[in-house]
Amino acid sequence: MKKPELLVTPTSVADIAPLAEAGADAFMIGEQRYGLRLAGEFTREEISEAVKIAHEKNTKVYVAMNALFHNDKVDELGDYLSFLAEAGVDAVVFGDPAVLMAAREAAPEMKLHWNTETTATNWFTCNYWGRKGAKRAVLARELSMDSIIEMKEHAEVEIEVQVHGMTCMFQSKRSLLGNYFLYQDKVMEVENRRLEKDMFLHDKERGNKYPIFEDENGTHIMSPNDICIIDELTEMIEAGVDSFKIDGVLKTSEYIIEVTKKYRQAIDLCVENRDEYEDVKDDLLAEIEEIQPVNRPLDTGFFFKETVY
Repeated sequence: MKKPELLVTPTSVADIAPLAEAGADAFMIGEQRYGLRLAGEFTREEISEAVKIAHEKNTKVYVAMNALFHNDKVDELGDYLSFLAEAGVDAVVFGDPAVLMAAREAAPEMKLHWNTETTATNWFTCNYWGRKGAKRAVLARELSMDSIIEMKEHAEVEIEVQVHGMTCMFQSKRSLLGNYFLYQDKVMEVENRRLEKDMFLHDKERGNKYPIFEDENGTHIMSPNDICIIDELTEMIEAGVDSFKIDGVLKTSEYIIEVTKKYRQAIDLCVENRDEYEDVKDDLLAEIEEIQPVNRPLDTGFFFKETVY
């Protein structure tokens, strides 16, 4: 049985080696000018260093270019892709077709992973982008387990599924927080993930707090809970899902490393010793719950929600 890749989002170059030792097979990095909602900011120099360290550990590096690019940035894409190819990056994650077009000229050998966050909801669309050059499709987070299994059965490209962490509920290219505070005649310091303080939208009716921040790509509102299906990996592994992603946005390095260790154990046991996985999976879930931030309860996302037509 094929063992799925464990893809993790480090917060800095210093995380690469510890995460590789914890069991990560690949890393998603980048800079906010080109990528969305990354766990950390990586300059060109840091990307080159991360690739060097990762390859020494026999792991891969993917760079996010999944932002939406207006005309002012389109001319930069070819140069950035050329740099990534020269640095030895293993794949680029894109959503905007402008990246695909630029890659054909600047980095024709670069592997491409298609990720539009919410529209990868059927195998036909995944295969369409596969015919355009994508090697992998990153599935929308709003899919049920049954839908994921069906898509994997018909997909002609690799399939990636997020198994842990928060997910984006809303994004606007506008600086909504800054505009709101400006309207109130208050000075607004733009939030980003490197600041220690947090901002939330508080829904008193539902009792939820939604993390919210602004960066170069606008305003992002995140889910009130974290996905965690460390105890529900069997069906997707049996179906041959190619990659499991742990999203570490707005989390500490220590947290991401510990979660990676536990998913590494779960994946290995599920593939190599199914009975033992069944015996320990509830314990692994409990161990993650123990280190979970107080304001970030765990749930199973949309994996087991019924589809309503």
